[in-house]
Amino acid sequence: MKNRKYRYCIIALASIVMLACSTKKTYKISSPEKVSELTFELTPSGQPQYSFSSNGKSVIEPSLMGFEFQGLAKMTDGFEVVSTEEKSADETWEQPWGEFKKVRDHHNELIVHLKEAKGEERLVDIIFRVFDDGVGFRYEFPKQPHLGKVKISNEITQFTFKDNNEVWWIPVHRENSYYESEYRKTLMSKTDTINTPATFETKDKLYVAIHEANLTDFASMTLLKTSDKQYKSDLVPWADGVKVYAETPFKTPWRTIVVGKNPGEVATSTIMLNLNEPSKIEDLSWITPSKYIGIWWGMHLEKYTWGQGPKHGATTKNTKEYIDFAAKNGFDGVLVEGWNEGWDGDWTADGSAFSFVKAYPDFNLEEITKYAAVKNVRLIGHHETAGATKNYESQLEDAFKLYQKMGVNSVKTGYVNKYLDKKEWHDSQYGARHYRKVIETAAKYHIMIDNHEPMKGTGLQRTYPNFMSQEGGRGQEYNAWSIDGGNTPEHLTTLPFTRMLSGPFDYTPGNFNFDYKTPSGAKVQTTLANQLALYVIIFSPLQMASDLPENYEGKPEFQFVKDVPCTWSDTKVLDSKIGEYTTIARKDWDEKNWYLGSITNRNARDLKVALSFLDKDKEYEAEIYADGAGANYKTNPYPVTISKQAVNNKTVLNIKLAAGGGTAIKFTPKEK
Repeated sequence: MKNRKYRYCIIALASIVMLACSTKKTYKISSPEKVSELTFELTPSGQPQYSFSSNGKSVIEPSLMGFEFQGLAKMTDGFEVVSTEEKSADETWEQPWGEFKKVRDHHNELIVHLKEAKGEERLVDIIFRVFDDGVGFRYEFPKQPHLGKVKISNEITQFTFKDNNEVWWIPVHRENSYYESEYRKTLMSKTDTINTPATFETKDKLYVAIHEANLTDFASMTLLKTSDKQYKSDLVPWADGVKVYAETPFKTPWRTIVVGKNPGEVATSTIMLNLNEPSKIEDLSWITPSKYIGIWWGMHLEKYTWGQGPKHGATTKNTKEYIDFAAKNGFDGVLVEGWNEGWDGDWTADGSAFSFVKAYPDFNLEEITKYAAVKNVRLIGHHETAGATKNYESQLEDAFKLYQKMGVNSVKTGYVNKYLDKKEWHDSQYGARHYRKVIETAAKYHIMIDNHEPMKGTGLQRTYPNFMSQEGGRGQEYNAWSIDGGNTPEHLTTLPFTRMLSGPFDYTPGNFNFDYKTPSGAKVQTTLANQLALYVIIFSPLQMASDLPENYEGKPEFQFVKDVPCTWSDTKVLDSKIGEYTTIARKDWDEKNWYLGSITNRNARDLKVALSFLDKDKEYEAEIYADGAGANYKTNPYPVTISKQAVNNKTVLNIKLAAGGGTAIKFTPKEK
């Protein structure tokens, strides 16, 4: 410890010497393998500024930093560097579930201690962690005499590019409040305010994703276009206009910039996870990934209703039938929506009528949970709030206590309303506080959370591994009622490199019936083989088979849905082009079998896929579910060809994808 302190003193002293000898005040720190480099300096007016490069190519040009407050002088310029510290870390930690069993945290850190040169001499620290595939940085405001309670009005963090690059993006709040938009690809100059993660394709042939990590008691960061080559942080405000209420000491979330030479390198980055705190839950034995079915799709197709009446879906009889199907086919859970009081009438307008402890008369919670337990299946609870968070919080303890008593260990939460409590944005500091309270309370009662209409993911599942999955994107439900016809094949090929960068997605794949009729004319716009491949493409540790049970009966393709895991020890993103096609391979948690999913947009294509990810010196049997003859997502989605083939890590597979099609493969090692 003494040696470490001595090292810091030397670095601090060196920094002071640098100040004395240099008018430019430039500090540089490279990543462990010298792949990327972060440069920090003060402008002539004393404003913090950073830039970032990868493999010698500019990623972020010089970009300003700082904060402004209501009723207080801004902290944007007039700074001097008091000292700096450098640290390094190289550790590997294990996840209880995820896309990787083991995660390496390998970075170099630069801490810049800043002080206003005049006036009240207020302090702020900026911490940079530089990884080979990107950088994370945050601001820390220490406890100090002239900065106590603050109302943040503006964050000045800029992200300046060398060029007017192309970006995959969705708008902020304009179309909806929960990130449920189709991603579009335009030049930066054609955007306005966009959500993160936003993924850029630069003219230097780099892929760059801007996002944030460890969003705790703070407003979500969106990106406001300030020029054709620049965005700045635009924090989502409270209804009163304040961006963030804080009191020193406090720290901001990490702002993250991930860089890759191809889309796969961005998709497999673990920077976001590494910038979150280790698990606060010591006993993880009750946290178990699972696959589930549910009384859900029937409501979207108007076969059932959420509210009471002759078509009420959440009945004891109906639920037992779903439990029987789950038990017969090896599913762990059955989700039931519409079981509790409050669904009658226009529940979306006002959620204050919801009770989270009182069931409708035709739903016997105790009888159902006992029946499920005998069948080795669990009921997955459901709490739709319609955005009435105060009503929900007033019942939170009792609701989770009831579920724990009944053996329910997973809950899907929902917030179908433009605002929380009729005035606050989901992704504001108000929303951040509420969602965290739900996760922490759920952990107390050993309950896992699947959050719909959420705040975007920022890696909090590392700290609270009971925070399993989220919606936060256009999911399968849009294929039942969306007036634009449903999710396009392009949408699905974009998700791994946009929405999925923020964490698990409860997309709810698994549609087997394409002949349903809806008033909007919406349809599932994929082939059946594509639906199978989505179980590998879209990661969620709580993974649904979303269709009606009767649509799976007697279908040989259903075997893949039953076989495919929902947590992985390793993940490889193979040849992919955002918005066109993607191929992803994943290894099961027991590190035995590999699975592969490949999907395309509306264009049919032939791909050559090298199986070099398979373990060396092993022979495998590949069970292949491919688009059959004449398959087409618009005209003939059903044909699937199931075949088996001997392969090894030198094999190159020829994969033929129909329009809107896919291929799903299970690789099983052959016993010697």
